[in-house]
Order: sequence, then structure tokens, then C-alpha cells
Amino acid sequence: MIALIAASGLGRRERRGAAARFWASRAWCPPVMRLIMKTLNDAFEHTLQDIYYAENALTKALPKMAKAAGDAHLQEALKAHLTETKEQIKLLDQVFKAIGKKAEGEKCDAIEGLIKEAEGIIEEAEGNALDAMLIGAAQAVEHYEIARYGTLREWARQLGQDEAHDLLTQILDQEKATNAKLTALAVGEINAAKTRKTTAKA
Repeated sequence: MIALIAASGLGRRERRGAAARFWASRAWCPPVMRLIMKTLNDAFEHTLQDIYYAENALTKALPKMAKAAGDAHLQEALKAHLTETKEQIKLLDQVFKAIGKKAEGEKCDAIEGLIKEAEGIIEEAEGNALDAMLIGAAQAVEHYEIARYGTLREWARQLGQDEAHDLLTQILDQEKATNAKLTALAVGEINAAKTRKTTAKA
């Protein structure tokens, strides 16, 4: 940047002014500070913030998925999970309170990617393919949440956070139940309907 200023053809005073503005602008750009996690408790709190962000993001994504679904039962399942997700956020608020921390989220790249994938499906698919892929997207989210809550629950147990452990177990059980319902819906209705239509055309 300094070399460009020098070669710009500006007068000496103008070059000095440009250089001063350049260094002044750098003074207002503090280095990015990254939190280094060193203990299991650090990991626990960070991951808790991560899943808190994820659940809140899902409250915005699930209505779009439900609206896009063509199957009435799938719509109902997604709407029911939206209601459950809001309740889980309240349970997470209790987890934060139990460990003496403020309830706040940390951007979750994983859930952002899963939501983006679901949005792509809505744009690129239709009919039975859309419903089948929406279930797949919803279950991808469930599997992610099951992994996260399973880890958090065990960390809470290891850290002696009994109340947090019980609350996280409650959420984990709900996520497993939702995943089972989606599997039953996919196998018993959505996938079967797609197969029947394909066979009929043949």
C-alpha cells in the first residue's frame, strides 16, 4: 500500500496525508482475538452455545420446510418439531442457568450448512422427491443434534453438573423420538408413495 502511494503521482504533502490516513485506518483494526479452549468445561460451554444457536436457527428454517412439504403428514411432523424446538430452547435456558452462565449462542457452521442444504432442496426438487429429500434433510439435522446432545450430556455428567445432565438427557430423548418418527414416516409413507408412482409409470 505504501509503495502504491509513493507511485501514485501525488505531491509530497498529499503523499504524506495519504500515508497518515492509511496508518490511522490500521490503528482502528484490532487483531482478531480467538478464545482458546483448554478444559473440558471450556468445551462444554462452547458446544452449549453452539447448539443454542442451532436450535434458534431451526425455529426460522422449519416453517419454510413445512410450507414446502407436499405431504400433509410431513407438514404436521415438521410443525410439531418446530413447537418442540421452541420448548428445547427453554430447556437450554435452564441448562445455562444451572451452570451459572448467560444463555447465548455461538455461530454454528454445521447447522448453517444443513439449513442451506435444505433451502437448496426446496429450490431444486418437487413432488415426492421434494418430500423424500426434506425428510432426509430433517434427519440430517436430527443426527447432528443427537450427536451434540449426547456429547454434552456426558460432559455434564463428567463435570458434576447433575441438573444440566438431566435437562440435556430430556432433550436428547426428544431428538431420538423425532428421528424415529421421521424414519417411520419416510419408510411407511413418503418413500413408498414415490415407489408406487414410479412403478405405475413403468
